[in-house]
Amino acid sequence: MVQSQQGAAGSTDKLMNHPVKLREIIEAIELQSDEMASYFNTKTGQIITISDEEVGAVEEGDDPLDDYPEWQQDNIRIARDFMENEDDYLTLPTKYDFNEYHIMEKFVLSLKDRKVSEVLYSSIKGKGAFRRFKDAVQRLELSDEWYAYRDAALRQVAIDWCESNQIPFKE
Repeated sequence: MVQSQQGAAGSTDKLMNHPVKLREIIEAIELQSDEMASYFNTKTGQIITISDEEVGAVEEGDDPLDDYPEWQQDNIRIARDFMENEDDYLTLPTKYDFNEYHIMEKFVLSLKDRKVSEVLYSSIKGKGAFRRFKDAVQRLELSDEWYAYRDAALRQVAIDWCESNQIPFKE
């Protein structure tokens, strides 16, 4: 379950009734990496994703925006707003909140065909588990079932986050 992340005042009173689209949260979760993080702006209802590089550009402060490509200039402006108004943002669930390995295990255990389940279970053990699992899912023609299962799990993470932060959401 994703923990509630209320602002510094410990209140969600400032949260406006901006229904966020679950699809936007899911896309932001999938986009994140060790170098990128996503946030929900409680005042505007927008989701932003910023990179460490963009945060670094704001922290350095003396680099003119003209030194960056136009698309990155916009992201640096967003990063600046985030850093100046951190209390207006909630961190979205991360890849650690969505443990894909655990979801793979649950998928394998949910299968009714014991032999298929055993083949998939052996594929997720040891180094290279993700690649072996995806190859086995494709070989066993279970790709549609796997991605539907994964998408449902990811959707539930997004719903849990919205509910724990009292954020209205829509499909």
